[in-house]
Amino acid sequence: MNRRTFMASAMAAGAVGMTVQQKAAGQDSTPGKFKLKYAPDITRFSNHVGKDPIENIKFMADQGFTAVFDNGLMGKSPSQQEAIRKELEKQNMDLGPFVMYADFGATTFVLDKKEVRDMIKPILDKAVETQQRTGVKTALLVPGRFDNQLEWDYQTANVVDNLRFCMETMEKTNLIMVLEPLNRWNHPGLFLTGIPQAYAICRAVNHNCCKIVNDMYHQQITEGNLIPNIDRAWSEIGAFHVGDNPGRKEPTTGEINYQNIFKHIYLKGYQGVLCLEHGISKGGKEGEQAFINAYRYCDNFAV
Repeated sequence: MNRRTFMASAMAAGAVGMTVQQKAAGQDSTPGKFKLKYAPDITRFSNHVGKDPIENIKFMADQGFTAVFDNGLMGKSPSQQEAIRKELEKQNMDLGPFVMYADFGATTFVLDKKEVRDMIKPILDKAVETQQRTGVKTALLVPGRFDNQLEWDYQTANVVDNLRFCMETMEKTNLIMVLEPLNRWNHPGLFLTGIPQAYAICRAVNHNCCKIVNDMYHQQITEGNLIPNIDRAWSEIGAFHVGDNPGRKEPTTGEINYQNIFKHIYLKGYQGVLCLEHGISKGGKEGEQAFINAYRYCDNFAV
């Protein structure tokens, strides 16, 4: 290859090789409804509209988002919860899973103890009250740490039995409990870490109110193979969390091809919420706009 041909080839490769993040940064963010229910956290756009949840919901709707999530929903006052529901109904938006129980420091669900069930019962009742005020369909649970002094199979059986106990409350209002596996590097010592493991537990519980939230940031770290694991566990997946890896920032900042994943989920007919549970790569309004642009880019898949 002569020098002129080499240079021409190199320039063409450079153009094709523009990073996905650069493309996303230049993506047209003209508002229009997204194909999927991407759900920013409820104060994500504080640099644009402040920290008021209602103003954030309005801004998200204007940007084309059709869902929102609030991990701290259960801790808000009844009046705040009712105001959120009213605005979401006005904007025709869905509400993603809130955190019902996630004690990373306690050994709980892996134990066959009455004290565990006595501890979780009032939390379940409060979660149902939150559902009745807000209309939320899903509540997130992390079943705590594993026990170094108990064989793993016994722990698994105890988790299944304790979740079946939870179902007695969940089924009264059809509130779906979604179990979140978390990666063992960021959260060492937790019992639930993988999608296959969560799938087996949900199948054992065998209840429509016990499902999985597939956090693709965590699962890229734990096991990768994201799309095949989505397919294999599909019947038990009730929600998704989004975040790129490494860094846990918006899509296009890491190694996960979210455009392909979103297309795959869309073509499978997914109608639920995808909680955008991650940080942003830049500060201020610029970072929030980059966040929107990233989802515009990843949502721009052909169907």
